[in-house]
Amino acid sequence: MQLGNFSVSLNVKDIKASKVFYEALGFSVFAGDLEQNWLILKNGNATIGLFQGMFDKNILTFNPGWDSNAKALDAFTDVRELQKRFRAQGITLDTEADENTTGPGSCMLRDPDGNPILIDQHV
Repeated sequence: MQLGNFSVSLNVKDIKASKVFYEALGFSVFAGDLEQNWLILKNGNATIGLFQGMFDKNILTFNPGWDSNAKALDAFTDVRELQKRFRAQGITLDTEADENTTGPGSCMLRDPDGNPILIDQHV
């Protein structure tokens, strides 16, 4: 089962301080809007999102349909198919994509330790 491009979405207290810190580690801004309190940074294939005031915990994020540069893939497993597979394996979903739609959608689940996992499809 292919979940898509992986990144960690970090809940940060001070996005400007976090940006400076991760840039010192070799990351550079790839996307986002500092004024809206969110940035996506990359270091090679490593991707992190910095989000100030948008959610309570750090989130493991997967993007079906995207490569590591947010370019659309020709073939991928749709989020709706992924959530069907999760449910078939007895995994409880916190939120689900509407299975009567196509294109962008998301679902969220938690691992056994309560860590949130977001499957966020943009295509």
